[in-house]
Amino acid sequence: MTKLGSLVVGKKNKITVMGILNTSPESFYKNSIKSTKSQISKYVSEMEENGAEIIDVGGMSTAPYLRTIVSEKVESERVTKAIKIIQNSSNIPISVDTCRATVANTALELGIDVINDISGLKYDKNMPKIIEKYNPSLILCPYSKNIVKGNPISETKKLLNESIKIALNAHISKEKIVVDPAIGFFRRSSDVKNKLPYTKIISNWAERDIEIIKKLKLLKTNFPILISISNKSFLGKLLGKDDPTDRNTGTAIAEMLSIINGASIIRTHNPKVTSDVIKFTELLTKKSKKGL
Repeated sequence: MTKLGSLVVGKKNKITVMGILNTSPESFYKNSIKSTKSQISKYVSEMEENGAEIIDVGGMSTAPYLRTIVSEKVESERVTKAIKIIQNSSNIPISVDTCRATVANTALELGIDVINDISGLKYDKNMPKIIEKYNPSLILCPYSKNIVKGNPISETKKLLNESIKIALNAHISKEKIVVDPAIGFFRRSSDVKNKLPYTKIISNWAERDIEIIKKLKLLKTNFPILISISNKSFLGKLLGKDDPTDRNTGTAIAEMLSIINGASIIRTHNPKVTSDVIKFTELLTKKSKKGL
C-alpha cells in the first residue's frame, strides 16, 4: 500500500487527482498562479470540491523553455506562505514541488507530507540528507546530467531506478514512493532556456513524451505512476496550440490514455475536467454486465 502522506494511492481501479497550485508568477499556465491569501484559499477549496485529493505547491516554475529561476529564499517564502494558508483552511495533504534541499527543508519543517522532485533527488546533493531527516513521501522523476540516447522507455526506467535507489538509501520506505516519467523535461539543448533540471536528448522531445504515454504500461513496476501532462508544451507543439489555455482537449485525451495505460495519479491544473475524464474512462473500460 503506497501513501502520499495520509493519502493511499495506487489502489486497483482508483485514480487520484492532484491539483496544481503555483505561487510563481513566472509559471507557464497563468490560471494556476495564486499568491494572495484569498486567492489561495478559494482556489484550494474549488480544487477539493472538484475532486482534488492532494495539492502540489510550487514556488518556482521549472518549465525548461522559460527563464524562470529565482533565489532559494524567494522560492521558500512563496511556498511557506501557501502552505500556511492551506493548512489554516483545509486538511488536504500537501506536496511541494521543488528540487532544492533548503526549500524542501523549510516545507518539511511546516509538516507537509510529500516532496515532488523533478530531478529524482539528483540535482541538489543535500536533498537526500533532508529526505532522510524528515522521511516524507516522494514523487521521483527520471533525470540525468548527461545526454540520454536510445530507447525512451528503457532509459526512463533506468533513471527512475537510480532515483529509487537514492531514496531507499535514505531509508525511505518503498510504500512512500511514487514515480513520474517527467513529461516535458526531456529536451534538446537548443530548446532550453532554464538552468534548472532537465535531461538532454538528441531526438524529438514531443515524440518522446507521446511514446511514454503510449507505452506507459512498460514503466509499471511496484511503484504507482503519476502523470503530469496538463496543458504542457508537447501538446502545444503537436496540436499547434501556442496558448496553454487552449490545450484542454489535448490534455483530456492524453490523461485518458495515461489512465488506460496504467497511471494511478493525475497531476492537473483543472481537477474538474480531470475528474470527468476519470469517470468517463472508467465507463469506457468497465466490463459490461450480463444482459447489457
